[in-house]
Amino acid sequence: MEGRVRRYCKTCALPLYENPVPATCLVTVDEQDRILLVKRSVAPKKGEWCLPGGFMELGETPEDAGLRELYEETGLSARIDLLLGVGSHAGAIYDTILMTAFLIRQFSGTPTAGDDADEVAWFARPDLPEIAFTSHQQFINTYFAAYAYSITPGQ
Repeated sequence: MEGRVRRYCKTCALPLYENPVPATCLVTVDEQDRILLVKRSVAPKKGEWCLPGGFMELGETPEDAGLRELYEETGLSARIDLLLGVGSHAGAIYDTILMTAFLIRQFSGTPTAGDDADEVAWFARPDLPEIAFTSHQQFINTYFAAYAYSITPGQ
């Protein structure tokens, strides 16, 4: 049925869909066009740098989940500027993860490592470390290709 091999309920014969797990991440930039990254304190990719973010909870919108994760991991409160992109990647635990990325330019607070993060740091484009997840790297690339601030010397 539907061109795929699926599991079905033995009682009612309805398909048992195994869907991607939704997650969000935030490309948070400051007035110097630096990107905020967190160093992961948990598997997978423990000790590697990535964008703040995580899995959506029941009852949350992607926006709510993103802002919650940003606060939990960095201590920053923010306002979403725009949807930066949607993508997916293979996850070690949940198979397919559906990623929603948002751009953050307006935030308050001082970045402090929190939940799931050992460190928090701002990185200029030339100084970016290797990024743990390919989807996060793609969203960072999208930001620099289409939305980066135009900074003129002396401004």
